[in-house]
Amino acid sequence: MKRHFTATAFLVRGDATLLHWHRRLGQWMPPGGHIEEDEDPVQAVLREILEETGIVAEVIENAARHPFPYPEQLPAPYTILVEDIPGPGERHKHIDMIYFCRPLEGVDPLPVDDPTLLWVSERELQSECLLDAAGCGVSAAVPEDVRQLALAAITAARQTSIR
Repeated sequence: MKRHFTATAFLVRGDATLLHWHRRLGQWMPPGGHIEEDEDPVQAVLREILEETGIVAEVIENAARHPFPYPEQLPAPYTILVEDIPGPGERHKHIDMIYFCRPLEGVDPLPVDDPTLLWVSERELQSECLLDAAGCGVSAAVPEDVRQLALAAITAARQTSIR
């Protein structure tokens, strides 16, 4: 089975993370997508955030870097998931590098006018409530993996200083 490398961002602002309603998959998901040729995972995740939300962001680093200047070090993903991706087209798997991110200081919290984007609060995630997909006429729970990672991202953002 083919495998594609992807990068996904749990974008945190305060006590909320940004999710979007993925119409084809029929579920709430964080921004993310395929890592393009000549792109590293961090470049990919920041590009995907910008393309899907219009927000300029940064990665929340979860591990210390080693003190050598070369070779370059990238922030490590929080985790890596291997996901089965259904059609259309050929079934395949995503090797998905999960990053926790936050908008750069002073950035508009949602410059893109997209009714399928929703800041979901920690309280809503903890209560496992149904979220309305604006403009879609659908209410759905956040998938359990997305819910748990979103809560972890909010906690990680709270525990790290902005600069």
